[in-house]
Amino acid sequence: MKILMIEDDKDLCAAVKYRLEKENFSVDVCHDGEEGLYYMQERIHDLVILDRMLPSMDGISVLKEARKCCVSTPVIFLTALGELQDKITGLDCGADDYMVKPFAADELLARIRCLMRRPGKWEDSPLLKLGDISFDPDSNCLTKGGKQCTLSKKEGTLLEVFLRNPGQTLTREVLLNRVWGLDSDVENGNLDNYIHFLRRRLKTVNSRLEIRTIRGVGYQIEVYH
Repeated sequence: MKILMIEDDKDLCAAVKYRLEKENFSVDVCHDGEEGLYYMQERIHDLVILDRMLPSMDGISVLKEARKCCVSTPVIFLTALGELQDKITGLDCGADDYMVKPFAADELLARIRCLMRRPGKWEDSPLLKLGDISFDPDSNCLTKGGKQCTLSKKEGTLLEVFLRNPGQTLTREVLLNRVWGLDSDVENGNLDNYIHFLRRRLKTVNSRLEIRTIRGVGYQIEVYH
């Protein structure tokens, strides 16, 4: 599960990131409201932890704009404003939960687990299916009929992004950020290499799925007829 934390307190970001990564979450951080909105609109994260007071654009404005653009990613507000009206405002503008600073890391983890249990969220159907294949993100096992193969972690993450967005053209930037993270300095060529690896994996199980190159934009997965 990939989490985006939009928070201008860098020490708090580092502490929360460390704790969440110990629980096997993948965490990206940014410290600016406008930048955070951009990444929310790219829909490359499964959950957003959003501070209310941010440079360039406050958290309420970020969330309102994201929801206006039909971004449905769950959001936990993290803020020092703890009055009842502050909580009501945050929830009414589209937040899924609201935590007041200071907070315990264990409570944040519990609230994340609670959101994960909601119908239609990440844990409801761990097995992903498209066309003639099924894929288990937990074991990175790709299966078609009686054939199967195990993918590397990066291959599995890349395939999961495609399977959760069938038929959509995914830009190179979205794929790089989703698989390698916002702070990574990975080169574009690495993405091309992993697309090649993934195509070979699909051929190994004789799948009819095809990863198409959309020239100048990115890639798209579809069932080849």
